[in-house]
Amino acid sequence: MQAASGVHTLWTHAAEAPSIEFLQLSPALIVLGAAVVAVLVEAFAPRSARYHLQVGLSALALAGGLTAVVGLAAGGWATEKAAVIGIGALALDGPALFLQGVILAVGLVSVGTFAERRLEPVAHGARVDSFAAQPAAVPGGPGEREAIKAGWTTTEIFPLLLFAVGGMLLFPAANDLLTLFIALEVFSLPLYLLCALSRRRRLLSQEAAVKYFLLGAFSSAFLIFGIALLYGYAGTVSYAGIAAVVDGSVENPSPALAAAMGNDALLLVGTALVLMGLLFKVGAVPFHMWTPDVYQGAPTPVTGFMAAATKVAAFGALLRLLYVVLPGLSWDWRPVLWGVAILSMVVGAIVAITQTDVKRLLAYSSIAHAGFILAGVVAVNPQGISSVLFYLLAYSFVTLGAFAVVTLVRDAGGEATHLSKWAGLGRRSPLVAAVFAIFLLAFAGIPLTSGFVGKFAVFKAAAEGGAGVLVVVGVLSSAVAAFFYLRVIVLMFFSEPAAEGPTVAIPSVLTKAAIGIAVAATLLLGVLPQYFLDLATQAGVFVR
Repeated sequence: MQAASGVHTLWTHAAEAPSIEFLQLSPALIVLGAAVVAVLVEAFAPRSARYHLQVGLSALALAGGLTAVVGLAAGGWATEKAAVIGIGALALDGPALFLQGVILAVGLVSVGTFAERRLEPVAHGARVDSFAAQPAAVPGGPGEREAIKAGWTTTEIFPLLLFAVGGMLLFPAANDLLTLFIALEVFSLPLYLLCALSRRRRLLSQEAAVKYFLLGAFSSAFLIFGIALLYGYAGTVSYAGIAAVVDGSVENPSPALAAAMGNDALLLVGTALVLMGLLFKVGAVPFHMWTPDVYQGAPTPVTGFMAAATKVAAFGALLRLLYVVLPGLSWDWRPVLWGVAILSMVVGAIVAITQTDVKRLLAYSSIAHAGFILAGVVAVNPQGISSVLFYLLAYSFVTLGAFAVVTLVRDAGGEATHLSKWAGLGRRSPLVAAVFAIFLLAFAGIPLTSGFVGKFAVFKAAAEGGAGVLVVVGVLSSAVAAFFYLRVIVLMFFSEPAAEGPTVAIPSVLTKAAIGIAVAATLLLGVLPQYFLDLATQAGVFVR
């Protein structure tokens, strides 16, 4: 009778409906719901109407998600109401909402660059965008020629963008390892596809996508293997549960858990593998080899979105893992991240000097910036968290703006990305060259730009956290990096333009708005940063 009663009790608990906080999950639900609707638009809407429907739906969904994030933050969910939601799968706190807001803002601005249709020459009487007319067709084959002749555009990019943003919203908020892995795959798979959809240089674009996919699959394998080892060590995938086992604060552990807790090899190897998966996504050395090839081969609007948003999501997840799950293991992971940060700063800065392609130069620049951000991560103090949040906000808009400008400089073959073709650009188009110079100065960390405030914040946090050597290396690497940024500025303003040099395309209001927002954010965060620094400080507390 007692056994039957016990079974009945278990069945009753299993049959209870879980409590889901739909309001608190609304940012991700809005974006992922719109992504599903966008897939239905692709399936049922006439081809002539899809472009306008998709652009409007994407912009509306991302704006709605951003509004929901602001509403939750204003309602106190970033501070005193911070909680674990979704049956323990997600955390709703300051870092999660701050990073979700940045990701949604980046996605909203990126819709403008994705939707741009005035840069490419008119094809058979129809305006076209940067994406392949028929992605499934063989490059140069009859299927592609027919699609171009018909004036088709690939509107599938918009649901892919929404799915990528949806996964990125969940990634820094994940509160258990399985949710972390699922969110990683949700935003990675659309990015693999988007990288293959370039209208020009189709084979280079497809090569970039294959490299990204294969190396991304390896990193995902490392991550899931690390998750398995950590589960074997702690007997749970919950962040709080693993942290309790690492700290030794578990009361009355079972014999099996007690035996696993004594095996530090599972913990150390599992942690190393999970960190490898996350460091691949941020493009840190030695997990950076995919970055220059993918940045160069992907359609430039995708490169800008990916370079900005992926770093925000991945660093958010890395911060939560290290500060919530593994603070008791900081003596083990801090020296490793010291080495990764130093390698990233040095390799990114030095190799960028040798680059002759603008997109590859910005790729190695992003590797160096991953090292600068890691300096804030290894600080292991509240200032480290807030400085990383501010740096990610500043870096994302500078990156978006820089790649948006790259789409404007064109020759007969499309985008003119070779540096030699940028010679004398300041005389051909002073405004475009001046805007690009602002972004380069921000990357270099020149005062009165967001880059200077961001670097100062992370280096100050690192110095207070006892990482003075890391700060010295960072300052020296910044000096090296400033050389190649200034070299491009000198090339644009003090070189003679070639007789048959590239032209600067006049974009639509969409790209103009994207570049204008990026310039405004870069200067505002550099001249009046205090409000945003305070905001990052208030948002820098994780719920545990």
